[in-house]
Amino acid sequence: MSRKLYLLCGADRARPFSPHVWKTKLSLAHKGLDFDVVPVGFTEIPKVEEGATKLVPLLRDGDRLVQDSFAIAVYLEENYADRPSLFGGPGGVAMARFVEGWSQTTLHPAIARIVITDIHDSLDPVDRVYFRESREARFGTTLEAVAGTGGATLSTFSEKLEPLRHILKFQPYLGGERPLFADYIVFGALQWARIVSPQRLLSPGDPVTDWFERCLDLHGGIGRSVTAA
Repeated sequence: MSRKLYLLCGADRARPFSPHVWKTKLSLAHKGLDFDVVPVGFTEIPKVEEGATKLVPLLRDGDRLVQDSFAIAVYLEENYADRPSLFGGPGGVAMARFVEGWSQTTLHPAIARIVITDIHDSLDPVDRVYFRESREARFGTTLEAVAGTGGATLSTFSEKLEPLRHILKFQPYLGGERPLFADYIVFGALQWARIVSPQRLLSPGDPVTDWFERCLDLHGGIGRSVTAA
């Protein structure tokens, strides 16, 4: 198969956890495209495709290399236009940009504080060194100090999901009656926590929990192909 998806994994290569990789896995499945996965650890990324990228996901589609989950989704939309749309038109692209901004500035920082030591502990030893150095530089403190704020962050995390909870009063997905890339963006963030940490971010009976369960079942249950931590 000429289509390959390079994705981030910890010591267990069967448990990809990156939220950005999950956006792309669901995008490919949405389009009905087959692909092989190539799991890599943090410190292996610079060796991928002869140094083609510093980040994953990276998609090889024949002779094309596309990096960044949003760019991959746009590429798939443009090059496989005869298959189900990921955006539903230009307005859907703009909506997805907004959702991605909300997810990465509101959900991702909170989730990182909740699961940061779980991520560290799931990695190979060489990647643990990289992860600790890079994340402590980013946060300006130790992983343990960041994790110390995780309990308080978890207690208020549900409030950050209120925009999603509100729209689910009117429709089953962000995309309307069917999921679009905007759904996969938020799903990826919550799937990240589901796979890497035993901490539970969602509560039974919450409309967001019901939406997340529907997303896990999409495309033959690809989201459930990796069990919860």
